[in-house]
Amino acid sequence: MAPTTSTRLLQSSTLALVLGLSLTLAACGGGGEEKKADAPAASGPTVTVAPAAVTSLPRIITASGNVSAWEEVPVGAETGGLVATAVYVDEGTYVRQGQPLVQLNDSLLRAQLRQQQASVQTAEANLARDEAALARSQELKERGFLSQASLDTALANQRASTANLAAARASLSETQTRLSQATLRAPVAGLIISRSVTRGQIVQAGTEMFRMVRDGRLELDAQVPETELALVRAGQSATISSDQVGQTTGRVRIVTPEVDAANRLGTARIALSGGAGFRPGMFAKAEIDVGAQPTITVPTAAVLYRENRSGVYVLMTNNHVRFQQVTVLSRSAERTSVTGLNAGAQVVVDGAGFLGDGDRVNVVAAGAPAAPVAAAPAAR
Repeated sequence: MAPTTSTRLLQSSTLALVLGLSLTLAACGGGGEEKKADAPAASGPTVTVAPAAVTSLPRIITASGNVSAWEEVPVGAETGGLVATAVYVDEGTYVRQGQPLVQLNDSLLRAQLRQQQASVQTAEANLARDEAALARSQELKERGFLSQASLDTALANQRASTANLAAARASLSETQTRLSQATLRAPVAGLIISRSVTRGQIVQAGTEMFRMVRDGRLELDAQVPETELALVRAGQSATISSDQVGQTTGRVRIVTPEVDAANRLGTARIALSGGAGFRPGMFAKAEIDVGAQPTITVPTAAVLYRENRSGVYVLMTNNHVRFQQVTVLSRSAERTSVTGLNAGAQVVVDGAGFLGDGDRVNVVAAGAPAAPVAAAPAAR
């Protein structure tokens, strides 16, 4: 039976509908692949950077060392074989120059002194007698009553008496000097820091009995690294502190010209202010103000600590960052002085805390809002 006209129309409509749906599905699938292929790659964290700059900032150098005497003065006996009969001072006593410290037994010396004084008087009398005899001999010779031989004898006697008087006076001076040395006196004003003599001790010549700190002045032998030694100069002010005493002020007296080859440290001798309570041998720290010095500075917010190491993230090529270790010299609220970084290096400021070594970043101008950090999806 041949199909009717209405049947053929229905079949044609159904075929057209199927072809239209197929084309629509094909078009939708192709467009999705193109969009997926053309989608841009995801960008890194958004950060701001700032250059490391050379800035003149007040520089403080920290050093430490032992407190020592500005000048230690040993006090010893100049005469020997005498017994110490009195000791007038002890350790910790501040004495003035010329003050008696020890008295030695001087009884024998005083007896010798009296003997020498008598010898001088005898020599003076003999000289006066021989001078008078010489004057009479010269007068008689002029009148022709005395021979030349007798005059020569009188002249020789006068010269011998003069020499004897000089010798007696020299002996007297020696005895007086030894007698004065029996009283040991302070050669300078200062603080007695050690005593090694006791009453009844037989003192030998050259024996050290006391050790003094001249004028009571102390100084700190501050050990300064050789890399910073050139910045320290005589006259610079310093603050010295100790856990036992507290702190005081001081001033650099001298910088020694030698550096220890073993530890690469030089010595800056810092004179301490008086009355600070420091004692020789104590350990103390010093902060030396070396004035304004040019230094590399970065924003304080750029300095981070990774594994107990201070450093900054430096912007490299292709917007990658690298963690650069630095040494912090000084810090303020705005800027931090560092070493180990070149001037002009671009360091990450905002967003540095979220970075890792080698990350790719998106750099924006300072002051622009940083992109929000996406929260991690919740676990299902």
